[in-house]
Amino acid sequence: MKLLLITLTVLQSLLATLEQKTLVSDFSLSVAEAQNQPMTYTGSLAMHSKQFTLSMFNMEAAYDGNTLYMYSEELEELTLSTPTEEELTQTNPFLYAQALLPICQYAEKVIGDKTQITLTPNDQSAGIAKFVLRVATATLLPTHIEIHETDGKQTTLRLNNARYIDETPSFIIKKEGAFVNDLR
Repeated sequence: MKLLLITLTVLQSLLATLEQKTLVSDFSLSVAEAQNQPMTYTGSLAMHSKQFTLSMFNMEAAYDGNTLYMYSEELEELTLSTPTEEELTQTNPFLYAQALLPICQYAEKVIGDKTQITLTPNDQSAGIAKFVLRVATATLLPTHIEIHETDGKQTTLRLNNARYIDETPSFIIKKEGAFVNDLR
């Protein structure tokens, strides 16, 4: 029972910090399937509570708490929509970890200056075999997230130069001259 409380304390402290401060970071995202070479993408993000901005490829996305903004530079199109709670959970790995908490077994181990938290769903019918989160213990900065699916697919998010800032940036995208596709 003590291990569970420690795990929840680190994870809950991280989630509480994300409610108060904005996490900004560059990242690399790798998606690997059993038979194929991993595909790796780079970008940058800012997250504060449920709000976020994300830049990757020639795309920008932002969620201000109500509206999801998706801008395609190639198409010069800005799409506005109202995402479901499930879509937000699938987009934000920290909301995903929070959603998994009630239905998982927990394991924690210290690796150097990081705490590794592993969430294993009790029922893997949803397709997730394991969720692994590494957090710098002293700063509560996330450094690494892995999502292992039951079909062998693995998604890895590595945060580079992550830091917390006290300011809250704008989570709205405005692009002068872009075609606006409002799906709200």
